[in-house]
Amino acid sequence: MNGQAHLITLRLLKGFALVTGRTSIPVCSSVQRLLAFLALQDMPRSRAYVAGTLWPDVTMSRANANLRSSLWRAAQMGHPVLDVSARELALSRHIAVDLRDAVARAHRLLDSSRPCDDILTVQTLADLSADLLPEWPENDWMLIEQEQYHQLRLYALEAMTERLTSAQRYGEAVAAGLAAVRAEPLQESAHRVLVKAHLAAGNRGAALHQYEQCRRILREELGLEPSSSLRALVPLRAEHGGRPRLQSSST
Repeated sequence: MNGQAHLITLRLLKGFALVTGRTSIPVCSSVQRLLAFLALQDMPRSRAYVAGTLWPDVTMSRANANLRSSLWRAAQMGHPVLDVSARELALSRHIAVDLRDAVARAHRLLDSSRPCDDILTVQTLADLSADLLPEWPENDWMLIEQEQYHQLRLYALEAMTERLTSAQRYGEAVAAGLAAVRAEPLQESAHRVLVKAHLAAGNRGAALHQYEQCRRILREELGLEPSSSLRALVPLRAEHGGRPRLQSSST
């Protein structure tokens, strides 16, 4: 295996890309599907399983023929992208996958017993702010993977916000909190960590604005009010014709 193989990266966040160094490698659509599927499996799979999953709406004979065609096209690319045996297929072990690294960092952020200072970075925030192949056509195997990563990244963004707040890196904490809210506007816990970040920074007006935004979204979309735990963060009083304001500590 030559050294070039170690420089290949498969990007699945935001959109599909196969790159070596700074050069993008052209990949036809059928090979894209194959590479993405094997990357998400993260283990060797039988040829029959791959064919049946990627082409579920045709006969098994046709699915196997489609797989053989995709394997031939992959072999013509000039880069070792697959490990192929008589029975099994896998993504080449020499290809780095951005999703795998993002998932590992997400799990670290969610493990409160592990320090994470080294991954509280702009790159981590960018990876956790991106969904898995969001513009790909819907199919059963991809929808499951997309939802799984979406939920993982959402909770990891909340954990990142809390860690940055604890480290008094308030601007970065707010950025992570906003990314969590964008990922799922109806998830109250995302609004909660963002409100806490604003309050820790001393920005009570921004905290109130975020609380009001959360309350409006929950009312309009779900017919719900914010929970008591969120309301407790921003105790309100009515002034000037009932307009809500933060209650001062002296009242």
